[in-house]
Amino acid sequence: MTQRGRATRPTGPTGRPRRPEGPRGGERAPRGDLAARRARLREVIEPVVTAAGYDLEDLSVSRAGRRHVVRVIVDADGGVNLDAVADVSRAVSAALDEAEEAGGDIVAGEYQLEVSSPGVDRPLTLPRHWRRNAGRLVKVTARAAEGADRQVTGRILAADDERVTLETEAGPAEFTYSDLGPGRVQVEFTRLDEAVDEADDAGDTDDFDDDDDVEDEER
Repeated sequence: MTQRGRATRPTGPTGRPRRPEGPRGGERAPRGDLAARRARLREVIEPVVTAAGYDLEDLSVSRAGRRHVVRVIVDADGGVNLDAVADVSRAVSAALDEAEEAGGDIVAGEYQLEVSSPGVDRPLTLPRHWRRNAGRLVKVTARAAEGADRQVTGRILAADDERVTLETEAGPAEFTYSDLGPGRVQVEFTRLDEAVDEADDAGDTDDFDDDDDVEDEER
């Protein structure tokens, strides 16, 4: 579920196009510059996402040809539907415009905004990630105080701020998050029909096609 903003032509206070700043053409921006832009973007974007009732799960800035791509991933208890993604995208876009009018470039030159919800391939690293995936089958590395670490596969039965309970082949097992590595949701083919039905209910969304290669992504 991705709502993409169009590539914008930056303008100054008078409405005239701003002179592009930073590397020209297809030159790569220094990693330090991308990291600084990412930090400034987070200052602007995170309060907007939080005020809308969502968590900012990830924010990245990358170069795609002559412009930047700003990717924002948001989530909430109960998930995020396409309407919510569109609402957040509009709010974030307005906040970026306002921040640039007040304090200059947040992202130098043209940029493309992409807002989406987390995919199933994103690792479970925080208590809320485990809680929001209750009922799903996951694989995770359990760290052992003594001896070798072991791989555990189980279904999430319950999760709170301190621990998670998994239904494994040997029965329910409880783990504290400090004893676990990042969890990975496992694709279950028996649930594909359910996933297709959910996608049909959500409907389609238009994407902004961009065939440029993405370079130098900072996460």
